[in-house]
Amino acid sequence: MTRRTLAALVLLTALPALAAPYVVRAGDTLYSIARANGTTVDALLKLNRLSGTALEVGQTLQLPAKGETPPGATEKPGLPAPLPGDQLVPTPVTARIAGVNITVPTSLRMGDAFLVGLSGPRAAQATVRFPSEVGEDVRQPNEVLRPIGGAEQFVVVGRVVLGKTTPVVYEVSLDGQLVRGRIPVLGLEDPIQHLNLPPSVSKVLVDPARQAEDALVEKAYARRTPQAWSKPFAPALKGVAPTSSSFGQPRTYVAGGPVAYHFGTDYPAKAGTPVLAVNDGTVVIAGRYPVRGGLVVIDHGAGVVSLYFHQSRVTARVGQKVKRGDKVGEVGSTGLSAGPHLHLEIRVRGEGTNPAGWVGRLWPR
Repeated sequence: MTRRTLAALVLLTALPALAAPYVVRAGDTLYSIARANGTTVDALLKLNRLSGTALEVGQTLQLPAKGETPPGATEKPGLPAPLPGDQLVPTPVTARIAGVNITVPTSLRMGDAFLVGLSGPRAAQATVRFPSEVGEDVRQPNEVLRPIGGAEQFVVVGRVVLGKTTPVVYEVSLDGQLVRGRIPVLGLEDPIQHLNLPPSVSKVLVDPARQAEDALVEKAYARRTPQAWSKPFAPALKGVAPTSSSFGQPRTYVAGGPVAYHFGTDYPAKAGTPVLAVNDGTVVIAGRYPVRGGLVVIDHGAGVVSLYFHQSRVTARVGQKVKRGDKVGEVGSTGLSAGPHLHLEIRVRGEGTNPAGWVGRLWPR
């Protein structure tokens, strides 16, 4: 939130009733304090005349009394009307539309998968779109998305395209009403990695069969099936840490070649090491291809697919239903690879997201 927006909101016409002062402790945020005390970040900003959301340990905050709403704050917080050039929703404050609460992240990084949270009796009826995708290098931009979940708690999974640093704009619609917000995006700032692969390896980039390989994978990205998993995502290799070839790193494969982002994470391991499904799903690709080598692709539903590259041996079969931890192949160095390793991708509606944001979690964060 800009200083100009705060200045417009901080004018108080009366002093509200106050609860006992709160002393900030290590790990506190305005959002956690607001949630624990039945108020909002906006209310705390106004009541304490704060110019930002940063806090210091030992700082004293005034809290509104139970049931009190500071003048200028709303009982049911929504997205503030922006002044020209302002960013909307700078903190994960819950907005509201037709009785549905909406929660979004504070900020994002390139390649993040994230959630738009929807809660309430009618949350399943809302739709979500990301209009900022229009004009970007993204598959099916501004797609109308239906939430997933149950018991009045639903989510829509979003993704930030690698190379994007402009804010993510989202829209939630219900009963002809619309809420729109913006989430700032930070870059990864990794240096360009020049691999300079030898011609014996890089020749697969111009293999005539590459076009058919890419088309097959694009079909997997376009799948929209029901969510198949109910447990947190697991590692694809047991006890193996990723290499320095990090997710999202810009790289060139041959001297003077174009810069491309690394859409997955590399895990160095001995050839023959079992490759495991990261979660439940259906195998939609299993075979040997010029660039990705020994490849398995699993559709987990909800637009989420995982891909396992460069395997020496593929043991999964197309159409097979796999469970988290099932073996799908073995580590190798096939395709565009200079040594034994597993390249793992987790894609959301076709766009690469950081696998680290999924492992150990039911949903990314």
